[in-house]
Amino acid sequence: MKKTELKKVLKPLIKECIKEVMFEEGVLSGIISEVVKGLGTNTIVEQKRQPAVVQQAPQRSDEEIKAKLRETKSRMLDAIGKDAYGGIDLFEGTAPMRAESGPGDPMSGMDPGDPGVDISGILNLSGGNWGKLAG
Repeated sequence: MKKTELKKVLKPLIKECIKEVMFEEGVLSGIISEVVKGLGTNTIVEQKRQPAVVQQAPQRSDEEIKAKLRETKSRMLDAIGKDAYGGIDLFEGTAPMRAESGPGDPMSGMDPGDPGVDISGILNLSGGNWGKLAG
């Protein structure tokens, strides 16, 4: 028997068996009831919370900060007396301390205006043989 002939004979038999199992034995109704139960459960609804609004202190301009600093310096000089140190301005050339850095800051404790160490002449230390030394 050829494949096509076998297919023609078996296909209606298999189709009838499947219909019988699904309809007469209640398999289809069981599947439908399971799906309906799944659809009937409470659906989860995500509620989005609005992020808390953080109010930042208003930024002062540099001029305001410098003016306040000058005013504080002059009040301190007035309090100790301008003539106490021979009329010398104790605060001349001083700058306010910089803000504290975090604990993991590798540059903590360093002046941000510090130029550092000049290493431009490091290649000349080897007498022009840097390529041979690094080699």
